[in-house]
Amino acid sequence: MAVRHYLQFRDFAREEYEYVFERTRWIKDMFKRYVPYQPLRDRTLAMVFEKHSTRTRVSFEAGMHQLGGTVITLMTRDTQMGRGEPIEDVARVITRMVDIVMIRTFEQAIIERFSEHSRVPVVNGLTNEYHPCQILGDLYTFIENRGSIRGKTVAWIGDSNNVCNTWLQAAEVFDFNVHVSTPPGYEVEPERAGLYGTDHYEVFDDPMKAAKGADLITTDVWTSMGDEAQSAKRKRDFEAWRVDREMMKAARKDALFMHCLPAHRGEEVAATVIDGPQSVVWDEAENRLHTQKALMEYLLLGRIKTQGDLWST
Repeated sequence: MAVRHYLQFRDFAREEYEYVFERTRWIKDMFKRYVPYQPLRDRTLAMVFEKHSTRTRVSFEAGMHQLGGTVITLMTRDTQMGRGEPIEDVARVITRMVDIVMIRTFEQAIIERFSEHSRVPVVNGLTNEYHPCQILGDLYTFIENRGSIRGKTVAWIGDSNNVCNTWLQAAEVFDFNVHVSTPPGYEVEPERAGLYGTDHYEVFDDPMKAAKGADLITTDVWTSMGDEAQSAKRKRDFEAWRVDREMMKAARKDALFMHCLPAHRGEEVAATVIDGPQSVVWDEAENRLHTQKALMEYLLLGRIKTQGDLWST
């Protein structure tokens, strides 16, 4: 099988996602029943971190071990990359020694340059522009709880960051709608988001209007990694973009709430929402583990024949 990379959400077609979600359901069921499943016993994952991580690191490391493989963790400050070794040379060397690489870095261009010189699949664990593994888990969580997302409405409240960009790409792949509400000066940049058009998203100045009738409300921290110097200003600018009970009431009665974490209660989300009955945040975090296991299996082994029909998405 030709080497495939997963650098942004639109790298896969919907039919491929349906397969990955089918495998996720099966792999998660095996995990919950304590049935070992180790198809990657002879494989090694290299994880390269330029940015701090909790969920990405734990989910990939635990996932690879659960699939029977081994993991090497590299922090750029502790390697020759931290001394300026070209990323192309790093790719040429590392990918002769391991079977798959996950990179969590800054500019998308870094991971693209690495993948151009890689012999093995490369997975985007987060860049400034995109966070495809997060939305992979988020979509699975929605489908697991509510069924098909086609034609549904997702309300994005807050900064038009990498997670927002990836939701917008996912809407094009899965044919759902995104209502985006950001403060002035923090709007979506279509070219940076990698969008082909505007058919699947609508912009709202008023976050309450964006939330109206939504099937899912989701948000992220007001200050992303790398923007810490703007923290005080952002707190002022985003004050009206807090997801609270009133905003959840504007959505559909059975609407879900998601947050990619870490969360700042009292800032982008009220404690009554993230810890409330509509929140699926903890399922969402756990599902990163299972969707990424299915992703790694697919990138390394291709399609595996399983019983049952594709999970309707």
